Amino acid sequence: MKLAALNDVPGVVASALVGPDGLPIESYGDGGGALAAELAALRGSLDRMERRLGSGEITRLTVTSERIEIVALAAGKFTLGVALVRGHDTRSAQQTLAKLAQDVAALPHLERP
Repeated sequence: MKLAALNDVPGVVASALVGPDGLPIESYGDGGGALAAELAALRGSLDRMERRLGSGEITRLTVTSERIEIVALAAGKFTLGVALVRGHDTRSAQQTLAKLAQDVAALPHLERP
């Protein structure tokens, strides 16, 4: 229930939390499952971009389309994100995500052999 705080943010249509293994831990809203899948794929791209560009850890990414804006955060080995109706102010969602990221980064995760 980490993402419940995003349900009250104006304009939010979906949110998702993805674990280190790429599997969704939580997803809410219409398209939450699809957002989780895309966040898992995005995390792989971010990790690759960090290595290839030598940029250091990429912690935040925003994507804008005709209809939605997606804000994604890397929090330790976890990835969380929110999709908002385009045109809504994303500051409230970004602030809420930043608070959640602190909690999520501290979550334990199992290493696969």
